[in-house]
Amino acid sequence: MTTVWTKITRPQWLQAGSLVLAALVLAGVFMLYTRPGFLVMLVDQVWSCF
Repeated sequence: MTTVWTKITRPQWLQAGSLVLAALVLAGVFMLYTRPGFLVMLVDQVWSCF
């Protein structure tokens, strides 16, 4: 008696939640890029590594 898994899928609610979370993270990152002060601080931090 063997069971063959042809396709393993995640539950739909987990997949939908993952997509919503990814969209929120991307929206937050894009919002930060609209702030010039944040960009200057980010560039200063990156530049200080060299």
